[in-house]
Amino acid sequence: MKTLADFLRMTLVGGLLVVLPLWVSLLLLFKAIKGALAVLQPIAKLVPQKYVHHDVVALCLLVLICFAVGLLIRTELGRRIGDWLEHHFLGRIPGLSIVQSMIRQLAGAKDEQSFQPALVEIEEALVPAFIIEKHTDGQFTVFVSSSPTPMAGAIYILQPERVHPVDVPLRKAMVCVTKWGAGAAAMRAAIRPQDIKEGQPMQ
Repeated sequence: MKTLADFLRMTLVGGLLVVLPLWVSLLLLFKAIKGALAVLQPIAKLVPQKYVHHDVVALCLLVLICFAVGLLIRTELGRRIGDWLEHHFLGRIPGLSIVQSMIRQLAGAKDEQSFQPALVEIEEALVPAFIIEKHTDGQFTVFVSSSPTPMAGAIYILQPERVHPVDVPLRKAMVCVTKWGAGAAAMRAAIRPQDIKEGQPMQ
């Protein structure tokens, strides 16, 4: 009976650790969008409502602004401004750098290193994981997700020979975790050739 109670408690806590941060993030996102739309409403009202609703105009303006900012940060001046903002303001927000890295990965940035999918050797098994950072001495900090909740898990610091990056998109690696390992064969096949040592068979 105690084992069942412990199982239920740990499962509930694990779910809360995933659901609550996600819920708070969504609330903040919706609040930010609502605030931005409110700021754009006076401009949107310049367009007669008989043609299109003010809320639609405000939403289109917000999309255009986001697109324009996206174009700006692709320029040299925009990159400098972005780096300055991240160094002085955005970099101080807890967890933001990880979220930004994940977004860049999901958007297809191939040069993004943080949260890179990998297979790591833990005891006698290969385990799907995500590379968080590389240390100056060559070791890696990796995050091993708990299936089926990719944002909950354990952190390990491993020697480089036990960490094998895989050439699969972040989305596919997360799907593998959420589906209890379905797709792990594709991750094994995508291990980078230079990470497979001759005479050392992979598990």
